[in-house]
Amino acid sequence: METPTAATGAGVTPEVLTAFEGHRRELCAYAYRMLGSSFEAEDAVQETFTRAWKSYGSFEGRASLRSWLYRIATNVCLDMLDGPQRRARPMDMNGPSRPDSTLPAPQPDYVWIEPIPNALAFGADPAEHASTKDTLRLAFVAACQHLPATQRAILIMREVLRFSANETAQALTMSPASVNSALQRARATMSKVTPAETDEYDEANEQQRKLVDDFVAAFEAYDMDTLTTLLKTDVALSMPPLELWVSGPEDVAAFMLGHGAACRDSRMVRLAGANGLPAFGHYKPSGEPGRWTPWSITVLELDGGAVAGLNFFLDTDRLFPLFGLPPELREPA
Repeated sequence: METPTAATGAGVTPEVLTAFEGHRRELCAYAYRMLGSSFEAEDAVQETFTRAWKSYGSFEGRASLRSWLYRIATNVCLDMLDGPQRRARPMDMNGPSRPDSTLPAPQPDYVWIEPIPNALAFGADPAEHASTKDTLRLAFVAACQHLPATQRAILIMREVLRFSANETAQALTMSPASVNSALQRARATMSKVTPAETDEYDEANEQQRKLVDDFVAAFEAYDMDTLTTLLKTDVALSMPPLELWVSGPEDVAAFMLGHGAACRDSRMVRLAGANGLPAFGHYKPSGEPGRWTPWSITVLELDGGAVAGLNFFLDTDRLFPLFGLPPELREPA
């Protein structure tokens, strides 16, 4: 963040800016739930801090700094959501495709829910991490996109951040009664569009860790017989920005051996996680021996001891730098 000047950030001291920074991750997670994009969420937080230090002279401490920053962040997000477009997952767009269906042309990046690195969204407090992880699931964020922007903000502030009706009303310049009414409408919509919950991922859970390790081993070996035994019967494979997804272990295997055959001999680089889920940088063979090039950020969803979702995000030009991944892998000389 650029250093404020006396003209634009009267009364802003280094201590105040440090206090702002202490809220960066939770504000980024909030903006991500609102916007469905990690890149837009980062932009929203930057704009929030810019507006905050410009108007800090008028902040009189009648609310907590956290509440005040959320009020600004909400207004930033509502400004950014000024339009009909909502982000989605391929599963929200249409029914499953046949594994041999012609691949469609990619859709623009603004169409899709994007993954967010755990490091952008979670603070250092494990308890806070656990309490917010479920609401960063891809399915939850996609469901939130069905809500009008103000209802979306109210649902997240009340049910995720645990703001009171009064605090939420102040942030949105509404009455508490209007907030409560909107919350009821938001809950009704969410009950219709939110898919069944999948398991939370716990790195300390030996069974889950083994499932993920077994999946990676089977995928890198391109052993479809083993891989399909790890998949839930209604597993979904999607590949944004392609408006295509397939469902079921047999169709996943058929897709992998058909359109996906170029991924044979891939390498998976484990990440610190995305959306609270196990995630990998997926590199495919380049055609040059000992060299692999970016293919996807791969995010796994788990349920009942099986893999329930295979999410291959193909926008590697934008996503690999976001996750701190190198532009290629090479075998050691």
